[in-house]
Amino acid sequence: MAIHVQQAVEVGKYLVTQRLTGRKRFPLVLMLEPLFRCNLACTGCGKIQHPVEILRQQLTPEQCFAAAEECGAPIVSIPGGEPLMHPQIDQIVAGLVARRKYVYLCTNGLLLEKNLEKFTPSPYLTFMVHLDGLKEHHDRCVDREGVFDKAVAAIKATKAKGFRINTNTTIFEGANPQEMQQFFDFLTELGVDGMTVSPGYSYEWAPDQDHFLKQAQTRDLFRQILAPYRAGKTGWNFNHNPFFLDFLTGEKDYECTPWGSPSYSVLGWQKPCYLLNEGHYESFQALLDQTDWSQYGRKSGNPKCADCMVHCGYEPTAAIDAMQPQNMMRALGSVLGMGS
Repeated sequence: MAIHVQQAVEVGKYLVTQRLTGRKRFPLVLMLEPLFRCNLACTGCGKIQHPVEILRQQLTPEQCFAAAEECGAPIVSIPGGEPLMHPQIDQIVAGLVARRKYVYLCTNGLLLEKNLEKFTPSPYLTFMVHLDGLKEHHDRCVDREGVFDKAVAAIKATKAKGFRINTNTTIFEGANPQEMQQFFDFLTELGVDGMTVSPGYSYEWAPDQDHFLKQAQTRDLFRQILAPYRAGKTGWNFNHNPFFLDFLTGEKDYECTPWGSPSYSVLGWQKPCYLLNEGHYESFQALLDQTDWSQYGRKSGNPKCADCMVHCGYEPTAAIDAMQPQNMMRALGSVLGMGS
C-alpha cells in the first residue's frame, strides 16, 4: 500500500483534532528545505538560481527541529536542493523521526546508495526519489545522461535494505500519456511503495518557463494518463488521497490551501507558498497571521494562481475533503488497497 496504515491513522486523528478545536488554518505537511545546493541543474527547478551566498548556507539540525515543532504538521517533506548533500542530514532525519514526524526525504538518487548506512528503516521514514519518466525522458529533464540508471539502482538497493521508497514525478506540457503509463508500469514492477505525481507549474526562478501546464491542459492530460488506473486495469500504487487524483482529472473542483504545506528554509518561512516567492517571515505564526490569504488561490483572481494544480496547495484540500462523512469510506479503501 502507498500510504502506511499507521501514518493514515495518525494523520486522520490530527485532522479530526484540528476540526474539533475549530482551527481554520493549519498545516498538514512542512516543506523543510535544509539547503538549496544541488548536484543537478534541472530546467524546471529554480532552487540553484539563488545567489552563491545563499547556496552556501544550510539549516542546523536544531533549526529544523524548531521549525517542525513550531509548525506542528505531522508530515515533514525534505526537498532541496539535494538534501543528501547536507553533512548532518542523518541527524536531521533521526531527530524528526524521534519526534514522530513522518519524514519524506526527497532525493535525485545520485547520493542515496552510498549514504544508506547513515539511516535506519522506520515506518516514519520514506525516501522519495525524483523520476520524471523512463530513461531518455528523465535524463533529458535533469540535463544529464546516466541519472536514471543510477536512481533506479539506488531504489533497488534501498528496497533491499528494508526502507520504504516512493517516487516523485512532475509531469510537464507535452508529456506523452502512453509513455507515462509505461513508466508507471515500470515503477510498479520495480516494487516502489508508492508513486506521487504533480503537474508542472511555473516556479518563478526555473530556467525553463515554456513547459508548465495550464489548468485545462492538466485535466486533459491526467484524464488520459490515469484512464487505465481509474478503470481498475493497473497495479499502480499512488501515494495520494484519491480525491487529489479526482481533482487532477477534473472530477473535483478545489480551492488551494496554501498554508497546508508551508515552506521553511535558510531564508525563513516563505510567503505565501512553496512556488511563489513574495518574501519570508521569521515565524510560522507570522506567516499565518500577516499573509493576506485572500490574495491567493484561483478565486482570488491572482494570475499567478490561475492555473496552479500542484500537490502542495491542493493535497491538503483533498485531505480535508476526505474527512467528510460521505467520503471517509473511499479514502479508507484507498489506504487499504481496495481500489482507487
